[in-house]
Amino acid sequence: MKRFPIWSWLWIVLGAIYFLLPLYGTFDFSLRKVRDTLSLAAYQSAFSDPQFVRTFVFSNEMAVLTIIVSLLLIVPTAYWVHLRLPQWRPVVEFVTLLPFVIPAIVLVFGMLKTFSGPLAVGGVTLIPSLTSSDISTTGLLVAGYVVLSLPYMYRAVDNGLRSMDVHTLTEAAQSLGANWPTVMFRVIFPNLRTALLSGALLTFATVVGELTLASFLDRPAFGPYLWLLGQHLAYEPAALTIVSFALTWIAMVLIDLFTRGSRQQVVVAH
Repeated sequence: MKRFPIWSWLWIVLGAIYFLLPLYGTFDFSLRKVRDTLSLAAYQSAFSDPQFVRTFVFSNEMAVLTIIVSLLLIVPTAYWVHLRLPQWRPVVEFVTLLPFVIPAIVLVFGMLKTFSGPLAVGGVTLIPSLTSSDISTTGLLVAGYVVLSLPYMYRAVDNGLRSMDVHTLTEAAQSLGANWPTVMFRVIFPNLRTALLSGALLTFATVVGELTLASFLDRPAFGPYLWLLGQHLAYEPAALTIVSFALTWIAMVLIDLFTRGSRQQVVVAH
């Protein structure tokens, strides 16, 4: 006879309470801007602020750029390590875990120290100052976000590659005359759709809520705006926190819908 998993359900319920109770408290607090009345006044006030739209759109744009750059950097690297350089896998995994060890404040100060002035060797300027224009500073911000998202994106891609037969897929594609770009974008990327979407979701959540890099690089991102809003207001930050949480869950549901039909990897037979 199977024992009723009462302890398993107990820990699940405790975990749900630990997760949902603070969320409910934040939501209830966001509805009490008007005394003795539950209302959406805090949400209306937050959405009517032009800075909210500006910063939220900017952070979403940075998230999209970060995801694109991360995919173009990490997918070919992880693929080549799986295909030809398996002995380098521990080294690559160690490098991708460094953002967990090195704080973001150290990263941003290193970037400012390195790129705040022209990089010259022997009197020859190799790289001009990258903090002298908004475009260059935004590029540094995206580069920093790529570094912060390395652990999440690489783990997602690596797990996706482990679940497929990379050697067989590559040999089959090459036997049909495919070159390396064709193998990458028409064979590997489609088979990694679920893993890439999972990594993209984690990257999106990291970028939208990030505070340190955007603050020190003086970019109009959503994280610094939410922090500054919390310095002089109480209810609006709680409302925007609930909105951000809801958008994240909507993204998770969309990912599940888009990837439901791609649970099984493509099998190539000679």
